[in-house]
Amino acid sequence: MKPGLSLRVSQHLSLTPQLQQSIRLLQLSTLELSQEVEQMLDENPFLERTADEAPREEFGLEAADTPAQADDYSADDALFSGAASAGNTSAENPNDAETASAGADEPDWSGDGTVEMAPNDAEWGGDAPARNRNDAEGDEADATELARSHESLTAFLHRQALALRLSELDRAALRFLIESLNDDGYLEEPLEELAIGLAGPDDLEQIEELVHRFTVAQHLLQSLEPVGVGARGLAECLTLQLKALAADEDSEIDPDTVQTALRICQQPLEMLARRDIRRLTQLCGDGEERTRAAMALIARLEPRPGRRFADVERNIIVPDVIVRKSGRANGGGQQNFIVQLNPDVMPRLRVHDIYAGALRGHKGGEGHQGMQQRLQEARWFIKNIQQRFDTILRVSRAIVERQKNFFTHGELAMRPLVLRDIADELGLHESTISRVTTAKYMATPIGTYELKYFFGSGLGTETGGNASSTAVRALIKQFVAAESPAKPLSDSQIAEMLKEQGIECARRTVAKYREALKIAPANLRKAL
Repeated sequence: MKPGLSLRVSQHLSLTPQLQQSIRLLQLSTLELSQEVEQMLDENPFLERTADEAPREEFGLEAADTPAQADDYSADDALFSGAASAGNTSAENPNDAETASAGADEPDWSGDGTVEMAPNDAEWGGDAPARNRNDAEGDEADATELARSHESLTAFLHRQALALRLSELDRAALRFLIESLNDDGYLEEPLEELAIGLAGPDDLEQIEELVHRFTVAQHLLQSLEPVGVGARGLAECLTLQLKALAADEDSEIDPDTVQTALRICQQPLEMLARRDIRRLTQLCGDGEERTRAAMALIARLEPRPGRRFADVERNIIVPDVIVRKSGRANGGGQQNFIVQLNPDVMPRLRVHDIYAGALRGHKGGEGHQGMQQRLQEARWFIKNIQQRFDTILRVSRAIVERQKNFFTHGELAMRPLVLRDIADELGLHESTISRVTTAKYMATPIGTYELKYFFGSGLGTETGGNASSTAVRALIKQFVAAESPAKPLSDSQIAEMLKEQGIECARRTVAKYREALKIAPANLRKAL
């Protein structure tokens, strides 16, 4: 083939660094965004956080049209549609260009070349009130403060260990085992492995001495509260609790039932999980009635001794959006809701005016160009954060508008909703809606939910309409809660009951929803 030159004209879309940052910030959770802000504050001298309540530029935010609107919507929940002004149109719909390739290898924050103070260099997020920890009017304690005051399992055990008269070596061994427990209160690693980890694999004499110390310490650990702590598995945990019941002279439980339960715990736990009464009766040598009573006793035991000491601070969900009742209904008598951003998650940022002013008076040069790029980077970072919260608020308002019945009547009133519905209404891409609804939470009068919770497929009804899968799951939960313990409902029976309600739902679909709700099959729900 003869080599040659040719020209080809083609079109392609490139993602600017600003647009890439906008997309990335949009998909971050509240915690990840906080970490991103801290990193940017450390790296960019032109960006600063302020806690002052000084007035700020509103980035083109329009005032409320009427006093009533001003009461319902604060500046924090107003749309930041004008926040980006010039150059922000590329971030209007960041994910429409999702499949495009990145533009330049190095970020270009040069902007328009100006170092003058822009109108939008003022503080953003300044209307978010600072949290007052010492508010005398608030009767409810802050969840984070409650979490910090919550005693952990290890602290509870260490406090009990102080009351024991032990030698220094035994006390150190007990302290080491307490620190080796998992969150459920189990000692997962064998004592030999713990000893090898301390002494090394070659010092056999030291390993043997440590195993002996750990064995004594384990018996001491298992004598502490809560009963069952320090067990190496579920069977041992249940056995420890049963032995404590047997040793309790004030217990009203039949001692023979406790002994039968102890024998059951010595058998493979799979038979207990399957409720194989016939097989357990044969292995334990007791009557069927006593075996049933023993299984019922085991079911009342605590399989996770450390459950009540769980670190609740890790499970705290900080909502991005707050929904509350407006106090007045619309013309049709339907309750209205106010949707606003949570001021506690909004970073309060602004461009450092002193540094920006110093840069304005500095003569040009290579260093001047680099600092100018950092200034433009700080401006774009603030704008992209604004765009993120703007999009979250718009999507949240659209969700609340479509799911008003849910906030009034609960799960049974949930409407079918898919990402495309919100995307078409707001003029955004489905991938944008997906990013917004992932790891973002909404606090409502009836609970806190992830934004994705409000989306669900529809199931056909006899009237030709659709029923939300969330509503169907709520119905299944309701049916199971009202069933007879002696004759629990099978998946086929639940499917028939849904059909009587006008909802076409196959047995396999019922089984899928039941498993998602963590509801056991009918044979495991049957009362002993």
